[in-house]
Parts: sequence; structure tokens; C-alpha cells
Amino acid sequence: MKRKLVAAIGVAGMMVSIAACGGDDGDGGKAGADGYAGQTLTVWVMDGSSPDQWQKDVTAAFEKKTKAKVKFEIQQWNGIQQKLTTALSEENPPDVFEIGNTQTPAYAKTGGLAELADLKSSIGADWTESLNNASVYEGKQYAAPWYFASRVVVYNKKVWADAGIKELPKTRDEFYADLKQIGSKTKAEPIYLPGQNWYHFVGLVVGEGAELVKKDGDKYVSNLDDPKVTAAMETYKKFQALSKAPKDKDEATPQQSEVFAKGNVGAFIGMGWEAATAVKANPEIEKQIGYFTIPGATADKPEGVFLGGSNLAVAAGSKKQELAKEFLRIALSDQYEGELAKQNGVIPNKESLQTNLKGNAAAEAAAPAAAGGGTTPLIPEWAAVENAPNPIKTYMTAVLNGKTPAAAAKQVEDEFNKRLSQQQ
Repeated sequence: MKRKLVAAIGVAGMMVSIAACGGDDGDGGKAGADGYAGQTLTVWVMDGSSPDQWQKDVTAAFEKKTKAKVKFEIQQWNGIQQKLTTALSEENPPDVFEIGNTQTPAYAKTGGLAELADLKSSIGADWTESLNNASVYEGKQYAAPWYFASRVVVYNKKVWADAGIKELPKTRDEFYADLKQIGSKTKAEPIYLPGQNWYHFVGLVVGEGAELVKKDGDKYVSNLDDPKVTAAMETYKKFQALSKAPKDKDEATPQQSEVFAKGNVGAFIGMGWEAATAVKANPEIEKQIGYFTIPGATADKPEGVFLGGSNLAVAAGSKKQELAKEFLRIALSDQYEGELAKQNGVIPNKESLQTNLKGNAAAEAAAPAAAGGGTTPLIPEWAAVENAPNPIKTYMTAVLNGKTPAAAAKQVEDEFNKRLSQQQ
């Protein structure tokens, strides 16, 4: 999800020894009714990722099948890169661990992750490709896609009704026209869209079929001057012009859901869970909240979205790799992947499992865009780009304040490229 990778990269030197630690398959050949009896598998999951009931159900199925024990250890996202990097360089790392999808390339490059090609072939043939992309590094499967989330349009039903809008928009142009109508027919702000909601911008770039970086010889450099990136920024600028939000702030400054909670905003683009923040700020707004998929250029394809989420990986240094794979076969099975989607309202790793989201309005709105979504560049070099001040945000604000996209791209090019080369 929205995780900073710099710690994973910045201490990469610590991880040189990881590959040497092995993955000697100390449990190799022990499969069978009692083959793993007496062993304990350690699994790190992040706080909030897996409900207690899911853990209990998976544990029961795992112990019944393998006769081994599983020990879940809950981790905090704050500081996890340093902690995981250290753990993976030691003799007894966690056997299975959750990892942010955009973190995966960094750990794969430094040797921390076991290859999972056999797992992909046995249970992952129908994993959604856009969700699995972040588990692959240099053509090899180093993790398994677990769960995902993306942005949707969170809207105020009363504001839209007051504007006389009877049907939700199916295309980007219809969405824009509806927001314009809100502006002309009501006193509400049509959309709250701060100038630096850069993950939404990433989604627009994905929708244009573009990348934020390109290869120049043996290194990556800025691709902000690409015409497709420019088109994405022009779309962002068009919608942002309907908002009173600051052009030099992101969605957390102030919290856009708290602005929406006041009841005089037509919509904002955010995560479904942000609605709960709005309700906490103003319980009266709960009955007015609705959700819909961000409309794309045509009705048959939603807007591009940034896919934040988590993968599950096996430590290269684990001495229980076969047992770890048995755990993944259970945890990622249709039964328990579907259960996780239902309980947490997250997008599962297969389109066929999206039926588990029925009744969760925010998740139902997010799911259609998953197949066409994407991420920030899946390269280890990307880590430093997100450090403040993020040059992508600087670029966006410059365009919104009147610079041409070409001039804004040129303005941040040197800093962007310096970060990609990790020369900070």
C-alpha cells in the first residue's frame, strides 16, 4: 500500500549475506500426514491486515493438513523496513511475511525472498495479472499477491440530488459535467481535490498506458515529459480547477475526508475507508455517503488507479520453505482469500473472488478498476523518489500554478534523476 521503501534500500548492504544464509529446505521431503509434526512456522503480518477469525480459520486448516504449528506475529508498518531487513539477514528469519507490494522489488534484488515459481504454477494460474505484477522481479516470481485496495469516488448523495443529477456518471466526461452541474446548481464545492493527491495522478498515468520513468542505457530516468504523462496531468488539472483545495497540499493536509464531512462538498477521490473518518467527524453525514468507480475515458473501462496492497513472501533464509509454501497454499486458497476479502473489504487476488465483496459498497466500487490498475514503477531505484519533498508533487503543483507540463517536468528532472540514481 502506501509504504516508504527507503529503509529497505538504504540498508541494502546488510542484506548481502541473506542469499548466503540459504533456504536449504531443511524440511524438504517431509511432506505427508505427519511429515511436519513438531515444527512451528513463524508468520509476520501487519497490524490490521488479517482479522482474528481469519487467522484462527487458517491456523486450524494448516495444523490439520500439516500437523505443524503456526505462530502469527503482528507487526507495525512504522519502522518495518528496518526490522524486516535486519530479520532477513539473521539465521532465523520469519518464514512467511507480509510485504507492501511496491516494496517487493527491493527485497527481491537484495536476495531476501525465495523464488515461488512452483507456487505460481500450482495455485496462481488465475491470479489477476495487474495484481501479480508486483510479485515478479526480473521475470521471476518472488512473492504471491495477497490483498489490494484502490481509490474510488466518495460522494454526497444529497448534494448530487440537489443538483438534479439522477444517474451516476459512466465516463470521465460525464463525471466532469456532473461536477460542473453541482457547481452551477448548488452552493457546494463540486469536488475536493488537492493539488498533490499524487496517487490519484499515478492512477491517471496508468490509465494513459504510461510510466513515470524510462530506461536510459543502464539506468532509469524521469519520464515526466512523456506526452501520455502530460495527458494524465492535464486531466488532473481539469478536475482540480473545480476544487477550492490548496494546490500545494496533499489529501492529508487537511484530511480530505474531514473537509467532506462538513457536508458542502460533492465528492472526493480517496480510499473507501476514508468515509469512516468523515462519519467520525460528523455522524450526520453517514446516510449521505455513496461510492462509485472512478469513470474512465469510455464507459467500458474504468479510470486507471493506483493499486496499493500487500504480498506474501517466503524468506530466502527460512529453513522451512516447503512448509511455508504449504501455508501459502492454504492462506491463498479460494476459501481463505475469499474470507479475507469479505471480512476486510479488500480486493482479492482473483477476479472470480470479487463476489465476496457483495454488500460492501466501497469495495464493490473499487473492484472493477483492479484489472486495469497499476503501481508506481516496480524498480528498487524508486524508493528514494517518494521522500519529501517528493518531486512528483512539486511537478503537479507547478503545473497547477501555471507552468506548462514540459516546463514543470524540466524543473524537477535533475532532482528526480538524482533520486533514481540514489545519489542523495
